[in-house]
Amino acid sequence: QVQLVESGGGLVQPGGSLRLSCAASGSSFGFNAMGWYRQAPGKERELVSTITPAGTTNSAGSVKGRFTISRDNAKNTVYLQMNSLKPEDAAVYYCNAVERFTGNDYWGQGTQVTVSS
Repeated sequence: QVQLVESGGGLVQPGGSLRLSCAASGSSFGFNAMGWYRQAPGKERELVSTITPAGTTNSAGSVKGRFTISRDNAKNTVYLQMNSLKPEDAAVYYCNAVERFTGNDYWGQGTQVTVSS
């Protein structure tokens, strides 16, 4: 059974940094795109960043230049380095992974990021 376990959320002041991690396990096939989405209260879930096994990334315009996504293919782990955080970045951040060959879509349980002074 595929599981995605996230870590690294928390409370940070505006301008601060956080690093999120997501470790995927339980797949016999591995994963194609992995990434991060977020959902703020009263809003729809939105893309933050995704990354392919080859390292091709896709990020929302609002985070470009501030957030960096990376992955360790050997560990099926994806990271999100978040710098220069703003109050509008506060949300529950969800890890996503698309399983290779099956196309099955998996989600983590979510980790809260709060940006406040």
